[in-house]
Amino acid sequence: MLPSQRDLFEMPRHICYLNSASYSPLPRRTLEAGRAAVDRKGTPWTLDAGFAHRQHERARAAAARLINADPADIALIPSISYGVATAAKLVTIARGTRIIVLENDHSSPVLEWQTRADAQGFAIETVRQPDDGDWTSAVLAAIERSGAPPVGLASISSVHWSDGGLIDLEKVAAALRRQGALFLVDATQSAGVLPMEVGHLDPDFVLFPTYKWLLGPYGRAFAYVAKRHQNGIPLEQTAAGRRDVRAENDVYFSDLGYVGNARRFDMGERDHFISMEMASIGMEMMAEWGAAAVAQRLAMLTDRIADGVHGLGVSVPARNVRAPHVLSLGFKDGMPAKLIEGLAADGVHVAARLGRMRISPHVYNDEADADRFVAALVRRLRG
Repeated sequence: MLPSQRDLFEMPRHICYLNSASYSPLPRRTLEAGRAAVDRKGTPWTLDAGFAHRQHERARAAAARLINADPADIALIPSISYGVATAAKLVTIARGTRIIVLENDHSSPVLEWQTRADAQGFAIETVRQPDDGDWTSAVLAAIERSGAPPVGLASISSVHWSDGGLIDLEKVAAALRRQGALFLVDATQSAGVLPMEVGHLDPDFVLFPTYKWLLGPYGRAFAYVAKRHQNGIPLEQTAAGRRDVRAENDVYFSDLGYVGNARRFDMGERDHFISMEMASIGMEMMAEWGAAAVAQRLAMLTDRIADGVHGLGVSVPARNVRAPHVLSLGFKDGMPAKLIEGLAADGVHVAARLGRMRISPHVYNDEADADRFVAALVRRLRG
């Protein structure tokens, strides 16, 4: 099993950080690269002509590796919402169809479609949070509901951000394919931890940032765009997205149109010389460990916590419906006031999400962290 990687992070032993689903700390290597990059910005005359291109393509290749994609199918974007807006500009949702979203999903894969629904004549169908935690069955039931209008698109997270509910993307993709529907996956809570093979899954879009599970900075995200959508018009018009662009008097002209792959969808001002390299390092580390090894380690930790809280009067989702790296605890009468703050005072950091406690370890955590969380929770609940 992959051992704890705590030594690669500046994480004191007295800190028990179990909140990677919110944001992860940066590895030492990434911190060092960021500091060096800030120094480079102070002396830009030291950068050679190929520096920007190397940074872009390193990050693109690192992101592609996480989902087994062709780097040419990856666009450099700043956020999930940017990626969803790009997708919405590329596809046409037929009037009279439905778009499937998840109740209480993060706003990014939902709001763009809500703002377009009335004008474009499609309906938003929200899959309600299932009492048994089985998001996959709930989504499949919505897609296949007898007598319902056809599905035009499902725009959903692969792991629900609030409760760690795992969605079987293979089953959902197959159900959507039978209806000829589009599939957008917000992989914020799964990229790098859960294996994904886009060539096999064949989604239309997959989006993920780096600041959570990919051990990277804010403002760096990536969009997989299936080749069938790569002839569309980008969200932004940039010189980098065009072929044979030449500059005359600071005005750019294009004789041949857009570049012929997902690079045309790169964000404007993509030369983030500080954070782009930082993003690459985290993704490369995750790829070297491998999603299967990371998931196995984190499942061991969340299982250890689930076993440890047995008998405390908290509810834990069944193992087969939860992601291996996110554990959600429910409280019959609601979460006790100031519980999250009390744990933080003990040096134990978790998150409150929609009335539940969300626990999300990463590779820098170990068995001692899991046991410390359980002990702190016992003290707080029985104190």
